[in-house]
Amino acid sequence: MSGAEPEARVQDFLLRHGLMRPSETAILTPLTGGVSSDLWQVDLPGRTLCVKGALAQLKVAQEWLAPTSRNRVEYEWLLFAGTVAPTQVPQVFAYDEQAGLFAMQFLPPKDYPVWKAQLLGGHVDPAVAHAVGDLVGRLHAASAKNPSAQGTFATDDNFYALRIEPYFRVTARANPDLADRIEGLAAVTAGTHLAVVHGDVSPKNILLGPHGPVLLDAECGWFGDPAFDLAFCLNHLLLKAIILPDHTERLYRSARLLLDSYARHIDWELPADLMGRVAALVPLLALARVDGASPVEYLSPPQRDQVRALARDLMSRPTGTIEAIVDGWMLTVSAATAGTTQINTAQIKEQTP
Repeated sequence: MSGAEPEARVQDFLLRHGLMRPSETAILTPLTGGVSSDLWQVDLPGRTLCVKGALAQLKVAQEWLAPTSRNRVEYEWLLFAGTVAPTQVPQVFAYDEQAGLFAMQFLPPKDYPVWKAQLLGGHVDPAVAHAVGDLVGRLHAASAKNPSAQGTFATDDNFYALRIEPYFRVTARANPDLADRIEGLAAVTAGTHLAVVHGDVSPKNILLGPHGPVLLDAECGWFGDPAFDLAFCLNHLLLKAIILPDHTERLYRSARLLLDSYARHIDWELPADLMGRVAALVPLLALARVDGASPVEYLSPPQRDQVRALARDLMSRPTGTIEAIVDGWMLTVSAATAGTTQINTAQIKEQTP
């Protein structure tokens, strides 16, 4: 959507829900960064908020269609998460199903930098990963005990369109020799229903606020496999090691702290079962970020080849523990990069609580 039509629609939404008065003028500024929604900063006299609307066709090179009902899913997820970690998700103000819009708190970039930008700028703080693992673990544990969560987030079709098809099935078509393995992982993931999954726990969707990390963009919200969230975030730390070889050691420590802080909250199933699914998913998700429908933008062609080789190798042999996968990935990246300090995994493990 562009031009006057969406702007008029947003202003009508704000008026109908009492978020602006008829005598006021709203200044709408489109915000960039996402591929799946339109997002506006709305400046009103003495206050600022955000309005978000889902797109039917995502802004990626391949055709990627998804139900716009995910706008309601995200609104419901923010309401739920706000009961668990009220300072670590934006506050929501109103939702309009007919307009396909919801309004939420505006978080100023100067006070809430994006974790992805921090990482790409070389600011790798393992304490942030520890806090992210703790937040995601708390959310999963709370949802697993919530009797209404399964009904509210029975969004299998939405998750299929946003994650199973573009990440699993598109990647399988690009790697036909691994298709059976990938289809098996898709079946396990789609068939596991244990907790409310965010579905996009990526550094681009995590702000570093004064009260800890703030989690955004829960359009994929789904009562499903919590292993997906942990694997999705962990995969991004492994990918960053490819482009930040001088920070491999801190990224390794970040990955281990993410796993450890999350694991402390697992009480809905055996931790070994969940971590086994994480270990199976991480190589696939790495491969999906070069061969799936939404490849990461920051890898050069040789780096894409490196990720592809590492991920395919891990997928073509029996899956080890997630700790072994992280160790092997980081050691391989470190050894392949001339002029960088070799990481000492044994020493780092001793420092990891």
